[in-house]
Amino acid sequence: MKIKATIERIPGGMMVVPLLLAATINTLAPDLLRIGNFTQALFVDGASTLIALFLLFTGAQINLRNVGVSLGKGATLLVTKWFAGALIGLIAFMMMGDNGLFLGLAPIAIIAAMTNSNGGLYVALVGQYGDKTDRAAYSLLALNDGPFLTMIALSIFGAMGFVEGMFSFTSFISVLLPIVVGMVLGNLDEDLRNFFSTGSSVLIPFFAFALGMGIDFSSIIEGGLGGIILGLLTVFFTGTVGYFVFKAMKWNPIVGAAEGSTAGNAVATPAAIAAASPAFAANVELATVQVAAAVVTTAILLPIYIGFLVKRLEKKGVNVPDDYVVQDNKN
Repeated sequence: MKIKATIERIPGGMMVVPLLLAATINTLAPDLLRIGNFTQALFVDGASTLIALFLLFTGAQINLRNVGVSLGKGATLLVTKWFAGALIGLIAFMMMGDNGLFLGLAPIAIIAAMTNSNGGLYVALVGQYGDKTDRAAYSLLALNDGPFLTMIALSIFGAMGFVEGMFSFTSFISVLLPIVVGMVLGNLDEDLRNFFSTGSSVLIPFFAFALGMGIDFSSIIEGGLGGIILGLLTVFFTGTVGYFVFKAMKWNPIVGAAEGSTAGNAVATPAAIAAASPAFAANVELATVQVAAAVVTTAILLPIYIGFLVKRLEKKGVNVPDDYVVQDNKN
C-alpha cells in the first residue's frame, strides 16, 4: 500500500491528515485513546514533548553563522502577525454597534485570535516547506501565546492601561531551550548533526495527531458563523500579509503565511482580559466560543491554503523550500 505517497498528494498532508483524523476521533469518541499509559502519552498528551524533540532536532541543524537570520525571521513574523491582527481589531472597535459587536464578532475575539498563532501548526508547516532558520524562528513566537499581545493592542487603542505580568520570561526561555541544546550539540559534533537530521520529518505526523486530539468540531457549531469568519480572516488576512512581507524580504513567503492560524491557548484570552478589565465582560462568553471556532477553522484551512500557495509558486518555477534555503545550511 502506498500510504505515505497518498498522504503526500494532499496539500500539507503529513500535517493535515493525522490532525483531521485525530479531531474526528476526539469529536466522535473523545475517550477512545484516553486510556492511560503509553497510548494516551503518545496519541493524546504527547504534542508538547514531540514538538520539543522536533525543536531540539531542528536546533542541531542550525549553523551558528546563520543564527541571526532565525532571529530576524522570528521578529518579522511576530511583528507582522501582531500588526495585521491589531489593525482589524482597531477597525472593529471603531465600527462596532451598540451591542459591542462588529459584523457579529466581538472585537476582543478578533484581537485574541488574529494576534495569536498555533506554534505546533507553524512548526509542522515549516518542517515540510521551510528550512532550519525558519524552524528556529519559532523561539520568538512564544511571545504571542496567551493574552500578552492582546493587552498590548488594547493599551495602544486606549481601551485599557497596560497590565504588567501578563508575559512570563520563563515561558519564553522554556520554548527556546530545546533549540539551544540542539544547536550546541550540532555545532560541537557534525556526526550528531547528521544523526538528528532525519528526526524532524518523522515527528511531524505524530505531534499533528496529538494536536488534533485537542480539537472538537463542535466548537465550529457553538461559535457559529462568526467564529468561522474569524478563522477565515485569520488565515487569509494575517497569512497573506505574512506571505507578502516575507516575499518582500526575499525570504521563503510560505513561512510568512504559516503564521495565519490561532492556537488553542487563545481561547482563554477573552476571559483573562475580562478579569483584568470588567469593560469586556459583557461579550466574554461569545468571544470565547468564537475564538474556539477560529482555532478549529484555521487548523483545517491553513495547511490547505499553504498547499495552494506552494502549488502557485511551483507553477511559476519556484521550488519550495529549495530556492529559499540559506546556502550555509546545506553544509
